[in-house]
Amino acid sequence: MAEITASLVKELRERTGAGMMECKKALTESNGDIDAAAEALRKSGAAKADKKADRVTAEGRIGVAQAGGKAVLVEVNSETDFVAKDANFIAFVDAVAQAALASGAADVEALKGARLASGETVEEARAAAIQKLGENIQIRRLAKVDGANTVGAYVHTNGKIGVLVDLAGGNAELAGGLAMHVAAMNPPYNKAADVPAEFVAKEKEIELAKMSEKDKAKPAEILEKIISGKINKIVSEVTLYGQNYVLDGDKTVEQAVKAAGGDVVGFQRLVVGEGIEKVVEDYAAEVAKAMQV
Repeated sequence: MAEITASLVKELRERTGAGMMECKKALTESNGDIDAAAEALRKSGAAKADKKADRVTAEGRIGVAQAGGKAVLVEVNSETDFVAKDANFIAFVDAVAQAALASGAADVEALKGARLASGETVEEARAAAIQKLGENIQIRRLAKVDGANTVGAYVHTNGKIGVLVDLAGGNAELAGGLAMHVAAMNPPYNKAADVPAEFVAKEKEIELAKMSEKDKAKPAEILEKIISGKINKIVSEVTLYGQNYVLDGDKTVEQAVKAAGGDVVGFQRLVVGEGIEKVVEDYAAEVAKAMQV
């Protein structure tokens, strides 16, 4: 039996990120063969990942990577905000974003096979992260811009909101400012022309219902002007171009963009966990129930 030294255990830990006792056990079972031990730990990590796959992952972080006219956002989810703030998790998210940018992966499924700078695939690194951090970790979404335009990329300081803005013309400063605006104001649509006709018709119906009988009795052309004014205000509130620019309250976004000779082609906004039903744990009730058994 080969001697399992502390330095050998340390080397295996650095290679795999597994716990000390797991590394020592793997080395013992492989008779000191560090490559075999590393492979065994990776297989073990994949098995653990499978067991945790059904756990809800509604927390996490948005990662961003950018180079010229290319930029990507990735949403990587964890079970708890505690793990989402862990340095190892943050490093994993950043590495996945870089891999997404370098590989040009079109979607999450393709991203799984992309390789990190370390040489391992994203899926292999995910299994290792699950083993190390003890939670289910999922790569949920990927957003990208890949063209010749100016790209604004922004991730909020808490890592929970990420935005990409595709700007034709303009400049990098404006693109970055617009990305911050979208993060803060969350406009559902880009321009008035993008607002669905069904939305406008419904808002007209609502505004008409809210009017007094006296106003409804006004001549048709006046009534139409009143309704149109209200609808224009609503459309301004739900479109990027119609909103007041957060970095210059004296201008709308449209005015700021046109003044810089630009045109917003589109934008994408990701928020960690949006659309996922979170499980709220009632630990007090759980303990009380256990005491009654």
